[in-house]
Order: sequence, then structure tokens, then C-alpha cells
Amino acid sequence: MKPEAPLNILHGIRILSFTQFLLGPAGVQYLADLGADVIKIEPPGGTLFERNWAGCDLFLNGVSAFYLCAHRNQRNLTLNLKHPEGQAVAKRLIAGADVLVQNFRPGVMDRLGLSYEDLAPLNPRLIFVSASGYGERSTYRDRPGQDLLIQAMSGLAHISGRAGDPPTAVGAPAVDQHGAALLAMGVLAALFDRTRTGRGQKIEVTMVRAALDLQLEVVTYYLNGARMQKSPTSLASMIHPGPYGIYQTKDGYLALSMSPLPVLQDALQLPELAPLATERFNHPAREKIARILEPVIRTRTTGEWVDYLVPRGIWAAPVQEYDAVFADPAVKEAEMVEEVEHPMAGTVRLLRFPLDFSAGRAECWRLPPASGEHTTEILQALGYAEVEVQRLRELGVV
Repeated sequence: MKPEAPLNILHGIRILSFTQFLLGPAGVQYLADLGADVIKIEPPGGTLFERNWAGCDLFLNGVSAFYLCAHRNQRNLTLNLKHPEGQAVAKRLIAGADVLVQNFRPGVMDRLGLSYEDLAPLNPRLIFVSASGYGERSTYRDRPGQDLLIQAMSGLAHISGRAGDPPTAVGAPAVDQHGAALLAMGVLAALFDRTRTGRGQKIEVTMVRAALDLQLEVVTYYLNGARMQKSPTSLASMIHPGPYGIYQTKDGYLALSMSPLPVLQDALQLPELAPLATERFNHPAREKIARILEPVIRTRTTGEWVDYLVPRGIWAAPVQEYDAVFADPAVKEAEMVEEVEHPMAGTVRLLRFPLDFSAGRAECWRLPPASGEHTTEILQALGYAEVEVQRLRELGVV
């Protein structure tokens, strides 16, 4: 690992991460990648959920892949926040911090004496981020905020798939990850605002807002009176004109986007399509267009269609599984995968921070830390003597 982050846009900003699951850790990791000094605070004893659960039950030599995906470039402090001395340590840290991010259920930080109202007098420059499923004032404030549940209640699971089929959840935790990006954006905006006002503020991020924001275009049409119905054909949305959808080919599937119908007709020379292609886009005839194309697209392989259609100006792309995705030249050129060597997990491949800056490219310069790996370092920097750190260990505070 490199001794310093190659990208130091947020150098000098200290962020305390009281986070769990995915949304909070992923949001904080964006900021760590940008060079912030992020201190992850978790209970002593390695009981953190992210360390003990992993999708696909994937543990690399005992290390959770779920933990590894959202904790790089951070330091780690174990702290028992239920112990009065643990709360005292936390407040000592908070007094000198720029940002605090927490995604406990609403009310937890209040009970610990660590709410924004408790902390603002201690550190008026503190930016306090509270992330939850529904929000602190919501009727559902005590319900679990989990990606699939939010997809379900927000309409996101309902708008995909064909008419007559069950609702289809997105195959990745899209709400968590979009919420994480909104969290990081909110922190950056508040840091900029503080340069003008000198004061911090509280930011609230909710998964239900993130889920609705993901559906910005579709929801805008709905709110303004559009009639939308899922299609029984290959059409992939309720809002686009044909041929917009996923079509079965001879050996797989092909995505056709919003190519102008006259261009599509010129490429395919289909007599049935010609009367519908007298205008650029024909939303009323979208079902007819899809039904005309479905049997035609099945006559060639996906690769043959891409090779034929793309040079003719048709917006088409193969529907790829992950093996093909990461062999794709465009994905390789994006350089999104980084290999790091972990002392326990071995060689780990991680997705990199997704932005490029002229100042440099974010890299993994500090491995996802072990539980309490930096406890002594952090406490001694706060002024605790070695004997005091040892006493806190014996008390189970750290």
C-alpha cells in the first residue's frame, strides 16, 4: 500500500463513520477515496454485521467480501458506545471532526447522547449526516430500511418486467448505492457551504427518497397524468416508443434502444414495419413494432445483429453476463477493477472509485481495516496515554 492517497482532494477533512450495512459505508468510502481521513467506529469484538455476512456466502480466507467492498482507505476504532467512557471518547473525537455519518435506526444516536442537537454546541462546524430507510419523522421510522423492501414499497420493483409477470426487483442493491452517492454529494455540498458560513449543518438521507429519485423520469410522467402500462412483449419500459426493449436472438438477447423508425426500416427492410415508420418515433404503435421485430431478431445471433445493426446507425447492444462484461473492451478501458493484496483474504479484486480527476485517480491506498486496527493510534492522537488505552481495553470500552 502507498503511504499517501494519490488523490487528496479532501485532504485534511476528518469523517467519523458510525455506519453499518451498505448505504452508509459505501457513501463514506466515496469520501475516503477522495482523500478524507475516515475513521470507522464499530463495537469491540468483531461483531459488526458487515464482517459476519457476505452475499453468496463469499468469505475470502475468512474475510467477508461484503466488508471488503465498502471499507477501503479508512482507519478503524472499536468503541462501546453504550459505555459512558465510550461516549466520552466519541465526543472527544467529534470535537475535532468535520463530518459525522450515521445510519442507525432513528432514535439510536439520541439515546446515546450523540444526536445533532447534543453535538452542535460541542462542534458548531460539524456536518452531521443521518441516513435511514424512511426518515426520522416518518410514520415508518421504526421499520427496517433495506434495499429490497424499499424497492417494493417505492414502486421500483413494479415498473420492470412484462405485463402478467410478477414484479421484478433490480438485481443489485441500487437504492443503497444511489443513496450512498447522494450521501457523498450532500457532504460535499455542506463542506462547500461551510467555507462561506463557517458553520456545519444536519443532512438527512433516506432510502425512500433515493428510490423515488432513481425513478425520476417515470414518476414525473405519472405525476402529470401519463397513462402507463407494462407490455406483454419485449418492450423494456412503460414510457418509451418501440422498439425500445430486450429481444431474444438465436443464441441470447439483444437490446434495441430508441433508433428512429425510418433508420430501422432502412436497415431491416420489413414490409410490415414500413407503414409504422413514416414518423421518427411512434409511441402509439409500440406494441405492434415489438411484435413485428420479435420473430425477426430471433433469426440471427446476438453478435451477428450487433455487427449488422450498429454500423447502420441502429442503437443496439448485446445483453451480457458478467464474464462477457469484464471481457468487453469498453469495460477494460474503463479500468474499474483494482487488485489489492490483503494479509488474510489474499488477492482481492475491487471496483474502483468511478470518477477521473486531472489531479489523479483514486486508488486503494489503505486496505479495509481489521476490527480495532487503528484504535491505539487514534486514541493516542487524541491525547490518551498508553496506560489509559490499556485501561479502556480492560473495561471493554474499546
